[in-house]
Amino acid sequence: MMWLALRRLRWARRVAATPLQACWREPLPRRRSDWRSLSFLACDAEMSSLDPRQGELLSLGWVTVAGGAVQLGSARHHLITSKRGVGQSATIHQIHDRELAGAVSPAAAMAALLQAAAGKVLVLHHAPLDLAYLNRLSRQLYGAPLLLPVVDTLALERAQRERRGSPLAAGALTLQACRAHYGLPGHGAHNALLDALATAELLLAQIAHRSGGGRLSLADLH
Repeated sequence: MMWLALRRLRWARRVAATPLQACWREPLPRRRSDWRSLSFLACDAEMSSLDPRQGELLSLGWVTVAGGAVQLGSARHHLITSKRGVGQSATIHQIHDRELAGAVSPAAAMAALLQAAAGKVLVLHHAPLDLAYLNRLSRQLYGAPLLLPVVDTLALERAQRERRGSPLAAGALTLQACRAHYGLPGHGAHNALLDALATAELLLAQIAHRSGGGRLSLADLH
């Protein structure tokens, strides 16, 4: 995690007195730490477009994984106000403009996420898309990217199957397909909190499969 620490030093002045600075105060996990000694925050976002340059975040959901289990009491879901409206993306995530009338601001949602993520490893399925939105918002609010440790369950699954020489059919790495591979049940259609919970369960299944109940370091999850 040395590279993260060094990058944070570069941005330290810009983030002074912000929720991002408060998040960074918690020590970074050690790469050699066994996963059971760490806390993770499985997170998912719904957005109005697959293009971060055009779309907006519409919702965020997350849940903590600690002590080898999903901590259901930590689950949170925030709808986020939109300047442009949800448009055609409503057909995917089922969030409509009328539901955003009582939503929180992007700043409030990000502050809540950072408070929950402090000292944890962020877990995402297909991290590049979610991180593109989260980093863009973080730069807008605080002048710096998130710079949090991240585990990508999609990338982890791809690496595991490539090591085994397993063929990857089209759609084999979707969240639902990965869960089915480990015998996990189906979950509801696109919803940030449901997908965050589904990602948390997938992470635990991947770890159990790879570790066999033994030691597995954070470095092994990249």
